[in-house]
Amino acid sequence: MKIEFVDLKRQLFGDSVTGSKGIKAEIDIAMQECIKNTSFTMGPFLEKFEKEFASFCDAQHCVGLNSGTDAVEFALRCSGISSGKVITIPNSYFTTASSISLAGAMPVFVDVDARTFNIDVTKIEQSIDNETRAIVVTHIYGRPCDMDAIMQIAKKHNLKVIEDCAHAPGARYKGKRVPVAGTGAFSFFPGKNMGAWGDGGALITDSAEVARLARLWRNDGWEKKYHHEILGRKARLDPLQATILSVKLQYLDTWNAKRREHAALYNKLLAGITGIQLPLLADNDYESVFHLYTIHTDRRDALFEHLAGKGIAVGVHYPTPIHLQPAYKNLGIEEGRFPVAERLAQTTLSLPMFPELRKDEIEYVCSSIKEFFSAL
Repeated sequence: MKIEFVDLKRQLFGDSVTGSKGIKAEIDIAMQECIKNTSFTMGPFLEKFEKEFASFCDAQHCVGLNSGTDAVEFALRCSGISSGKVITIPNSYFTTASSISLAGAMPVFVDVDARTFNIDVTKIEQSIDNETRAIVVTHIYGRPCDMDAIMQIAKKHNLKVIEDCAHAPGARYKGKRVPVAGTGAFSFFPGKNMGAWGDGGALITDSAEVARLARLWRNDGWEKKYHHEILGRKARLDPLQATILSVKLQYLDTWNAKRREHAALYNKLLAGITGIQLPLLADNDYESVFHLYTIHTDRRDALFEHLAGKGIAVGVHYPTPIHLQPAYKNLGIEEGRFPVAERLAQTTLSLPMFPELRKDEIEYVCSSIKEFFSAL
């Protein structure tokens, strides 16, 4: 059996095995409307998606952007953060930190919790000083962070909170969709829970001023043509991509529910295997959307090769922590500083996860994992 890590073809064209229908016909119709209107930059199709996604997030404003990277940077800039220090985690994708640097601030890393893999809230305050301006929290793998504790710390020290929601569109913390604190960044990279047909992103916020500034930043600094208020740049979400996302948004809650079902089945079938750590499932306070389903084992690399030999595509997220990347060598952070994040880099293995994944495929993945550990 051959199993893809993410199979976007099933989403588009359906699955002949289960008889499910894909959504390509819907997307084709929507895109044709955009093309017939020759609306290729800004315009009503982008505005339509922005209104829809803001409503979906229970937020006031959505600003469509060309990437999640720009969304994090603009969230900081438009919240008044262009210097000082910003707290974040070392076990996310590189651009969570690089966006802080591009905004003009310096990332300060805090280690993560060994069970949730999100920022360890008990270690945040020891990293705060008089130069700290904000906390960028990442809802890693699709599980929300402990936002009550984070917002309490931020309020105590007068810090902004920006949520990197790239893994977590639709996730809920205590019943509220992320971003919980008011401003968050989303990525619509094709492999995300709701992916475009290329790069894309969005800034979600309840602040009218943050939204206004973000719209200036994405459009060469002008709202009125040829009247440039700030030194912005081109960072707009294309209307064709917005049209695709409008179609996909209708399915996002259903797709996320399927991901949770898959995660529960994985956990059930893999329970009791000595040598692996399984992820936490959703509960009343933390409704994960499982962008990634990760297991953790000291035998990661050997298991990777075993599964590849079985035709199972798996991934490694993220093999080098951000603080050990060459681009941040200037920070002078030595190996060993963040032991939990560094251990995750050596032990994390991401199993196939997408809504259209079939039960027999999950069973095959799990039986292959059991076969590996039984042979040790």
